[in-house]
Amino acid sequence: MSNYKTVFFTLGVLQIILGISMSIPIIIQFIFNELDSSFISSSIICIIFGVLFFLSNLDHEKKLNLPQAFLLTALSWISIAIFGSLPFVFSELNLSITDSFFESMSGITTTGSTIIINLNEAPKSILLWRAILQWLGGIGIIVMAITLMPIMNVGGMQLFKTSSKDTAEKILPKSKQITFRLIIIYLIFTILCCLFYNIFGMSLFDSVTHSMTTLATGGFSNYNESIGYFNSASIEITSVVFIILGSIPFIAYIKFLNGDKKIFISDTQIITFIKIIFFSIIFLYIYLVIFNKSLSEVSLRSISFNVISILTGTGYITKDFDQWGNFPLVFFLILMFIGGCAGSTACGIKIFRVQLLFRFIVNELKKIIYPRGIFIIKYDNNNIDEKFMSSVISFIYLYIFIFFVIAALLSLTGLDFTTSISAAATSISNVGPGLGETIGPNGNFYKLSNISKWILSLSMLLGRLELFAILVLFIPSFWRKY
Repeated sequence: MSNYKTVFFTLGVLQIILGISMSIPIIIQFIFNELDSSFISSSIICIIFGVLFFLSNLDHEKKLNLPQAFLLTALSWISIAIFGSLPFVFSELNLSITDSFFESMSGITTTGSTIIINLNEAPKSILLWRAILQWLGGIGIIVMAITLMPIMNVGGMQLFKTSSKDTAEKILPKSKQITFRLIIIYLIFTILCCLFYNIFGMSLFDSVTHSMTTLATGGFSNYNESIGYFNSASIEITSVVFIILGSIPFIAYIKFLNGDKKIFISDTQIITFIKIIFFSIIFLYIYLVIFNKSLSEVSLRSISFNVISILTGTGYITKDFDQWGNFPLVFFLILMFIGGCAGSTACGIKIFRVQLLFRFIVNELKKIIYPRGIFIIKYDNNNIDEKFMSSVISFIYLYIFIFFVIAALLSLTGLDFTTSISAAATSISNVGPGLGETIGPNGNFYKLSNISKWILSLSMLLGRLELFAILVLFIPSFWRKY
């Protein structure tokens, strides 16, 4: 059995960082005269647990093996969701443990579903904490997607190994080198987003919180109307630009800085991502003009914003797209599943898996026509073998299977068909809003039963951590092997 001191040492560091992060909302409490004990108590609890984990595992090994990597991935998100829920529990909102955990899990997984009924009247410190959780979740998933998941061979992520010689034992040294660059890029984008938001009319506080949730493609807003509250084309354009920047593989920015100036026009995943956005907007615009609305009622601005927001899993809203008819809702459901690029803050199945599945299907059709032919699947000049392809297909199959299981479980709790289907889709794809009156663009997850919220919390975690990273922990043979 492996020594897991490295895992708990790292968890200790994360808890200390989380506890220190709570000092920022405390400052906001002083500024807005909201001072209570919610964040002070939560910060102390986090830091105490973090220090205990840290000190008791000082003699940890300086390397991380495969089972430790999987365990760290799962426990990191679970522990942060648990301790991140404390400010909600202690706040004047009087949220239950279930609601607090749901809000925290929604934040750290950058899902954006909320149970807070009146965001406009919520304490500023709580609004900031929600944004901080999403910001931390955004940079966290980028680091894990680039350093951990490729080495763990999760659902085809091995395609994005930074070196063919990568091994699990090299994870920590490599992550220290890459993580620093990623954080700097992430921080610069956040500051720029905040600056533009402020220039175009947001208050400083709104600019800070929305910039955090925009780049993280999380979608938490300070208002029930989301970005639609501001009714500003400049703010919406700023939001769209930085959502797209957050949905592009962050390793591409590092490659660009290292001299690869053509990376953004040569990377097949980025190109396909932009094409999906463009054709989705045009297709939906034409549909609404012909079948649903008159030209004067159709806004290309609102269509563009909502398509990009749903595809990337951000979940910001400007218009109630529930009123656009049935087909746009089905279309948005499809976009939820596709998601953004691997190695970004975006969620969903990911563009590269959709591309590989399409190429696999084309190859199979060719084999029917030319039984003796030999056809090789290529992706970014890499040959894709059967083992790799089976990993991708298995992921997509499991993704869809779990989606239906979650939908079925939600229906057993008494939810109607539309709510069950859309809640399952929005949670496993980490999007935020669902469809229908209850959890639609103008709805809220507060009305759902406690069991539904726990099911959705699990679904958010599974979707954010690429399914296999969680499910493999429940296979006895995985632990026996190591």
